[in-house]
Amino acid sequence: MSSKYQHETVTSVHHWNDTLFSFTTTRDPSFRYKNGFFTMIGLQVENRPVVRAYSMVSANYEEQLEFFSIKVQDGALTSRLQHLKVGDEVLVGAKPTGTLVAENLLPGKHLYLFGTGTGLAPFMSIIKDPEVYELYEKIILVHGVRLINELAYQDYIANHLPNNEFFGDIIKDKLIYYPTVTRESFRNNGRLTDLIVTGKLFKDTAMPNPTLDDDRFMLCGSPSMLKDTCKILNELGFQEARHGNQGHYVIERAFVE
Repeated sequence: MSSKYQHETVTSVHHWNDTLFSFTTTRDPSFRYKNGFFTMIGLQVENRPVVRAYSMVSANYEEQLEFFSIKVQDGALTSRLQHLKVGDEVLVGAKPTGTLVAENLLPGKHLYLFGTGTGLAPFMSIIKDPEVYELYEKIILVHGVRLINELAYQDYIANHLPNNEFFGDIIKDKLIYYPTVTRESFRNNGRLTDLIVTGKLFKDTAMPNPTLDDDRFMLCGSPSMLKDTCKILNELGFQEARHGNQGHYVIERAFVE
């Protein structure tokens, strides 16, 4: 076995709908990561690894690893990955990395997590991280999808996390969850970018309009969302953290949906 990949066993599979699924695997004790990181995940296909980048949904203190994926019928990897069963073996890259960590951001009061589609994944590990709540007064998780049934983990975020026996009270006090849907009527409607520009997001969450002193952002999702949101943030004077310099926002560029 090459040291580049660890061989892990699938322990559960959950299909959210016909386009999205999650799965958990065993975790090698040597596999360490920061919440918000991703690694390469894949399968052996005809004796070679076929892999792509996946963020960990599981927090770094959890015993299993969890991943959240789309199903692409002709995708080199996801066409196969979607048929995973308990007991199957997957490859997990031994060197996790990523930009979505608080240490890349200047200190602030409010942390916005903007995710579209499976871009929610890294934020799941972040909102399960007690340490991140010590850094911010409020954490606002915004998950943008097209259809209501794409709001994966909705029940977990809204109902399970606030009842966590260790830090549920902190979550009740500090986490604001804002799911938004673009193609069906729902309590929140609209594209993430429009919600920022019109200020609806801030009104709905009872948050002040963002300022350079107080507000920090993490972005993960479709290339178009990243591009449009960066443009909006840049126009407001926010700067991306790059090359080891702290900034007002960070982006995960590793994914292509």
